[in-house]
Amino acid sequence: MDTTQLKTTPLKAEHEALNARMVDFAGWWMPVQYEGVKEEHLAVRKAVGLFDVSHMGEIRVSGPKAVETLQWCTTNDVSQLKKNQAQYSLFPNATGGIVDDLIVYCIEPGADYLLCVNASNSDKDYAYLVNNNRGAQLANESSKWGQIAVQGPHAMALLERIFGAAVKEIPTFEFREMSFAGVKTLVARTGYTGEDGCEIFVPSEKTAELWRKLLEKGSDLGVKAIGLGARDTLRTEMKYSLYGNEIDDDSSPYAAGLAWVVKASAKDFVGKAQMLAKKEMGLKSKLIGFEMLDRGIPRHGYTLLAADTTEKIGVVTSGTFSPSLNESVGIAYIRSDLAAIGSEFLVEIRDRGVRARVIATPFVKNTSLKK
Repeated sequence: MDTTQLKTTPLKAEHEALNARMVDFAGWWMPVQYEGVKEEHLAVRKAVGLFDVSHMGEIRVSGPKAVETLQWCTTNDVSQLKKNQAQYSLFPNATGGIVDDLIVYCIEPGADYLLCVNASNSDKDYAYLVNNNRGAQLANESSKWGQIAVQGPHAMALLERIFGAAVKEIPTFEFREMSFAGVKTLVARTGYTGEDGCEIFVPSEKTAELWRKLLEKGSDLGVKAIGLGARDTLRTEMKYSLYGNEIDDDSSPYAAGLAWVVKASAKDFVGKAQMLAKKEMGLKSKLIGFEMLDRGIPRHGYTLLAADTTEKIGVVTSGTFSPSLNESVGIAYIRSDLAAIGSEFLVEIRDRGVRARVIATPFVKNTSLKK
């Protein structure tokens, strides 16, 4: 494989030193696993894991028109953010679909915001903001930042060894400016695993030093480097959406279970009328979680069939064998009238209908984030 055209993070050499299995992920040369997906997954659920998420995009939106621009370009209500608060949101498109999902970090209310967007959508998202700008200053800062996620029951104990006791006082979905090796970092109590922990925005040139320090200081806490494989199984167990799987340009936030980040009564935004019109017409499908009743692992793109008529009723968006539960689970869009908890259907796996059942999510509930 010719990897010379792929983008790399500041941690490429660190991954290779750990003998990571590297893959092309959205144009980035990234670690998919180190020891194995199951081992890494359980390390995050039981101890602490480090994720290289430096491939994620960072976009700065600032100036007197920052809030006006973000209110128009996102579905959530940015005006409610106070200093050092973070907010999950969506970029809506003109047809009522989703350009991307993102987190907005309020550095200075009304004046300075940092947006964290998906790596595969970074250029698209920046172009979207440029095209819909209401007068804000925009800067794509993706190359300036590295980002490390520290997740698991022992995450905050590890972070305290790096940043001091104050790190434990950061509330969920807030962040603080903290110093590491003489540079400013943003330590945000956010994550994508369902476990407690933080995502650290660190200048690119200091990312490797922070990575090594976290591995060193966490050796007695069971710290492990975690690849993309376990990142996916962890977020699937929580039924967290992944762009390109659960949501895309054609998705309705209402069908995807993301109505809670659509503040349609509070403000106007791109495609609002179209989004609401689709909702009023009635949602044909709904995003649900399911467990397999018979042997088989559901995968992205597999067809759902009605249990009695084998009529096509939906499609799997994500599926895996859950290391935490020791059973196969999945996320899918299913016909709305069949989406109730307890409803049974078939997943078409290798031309065979395998029984499955809609269940409550998240699949894993006893995580350190929930305690």
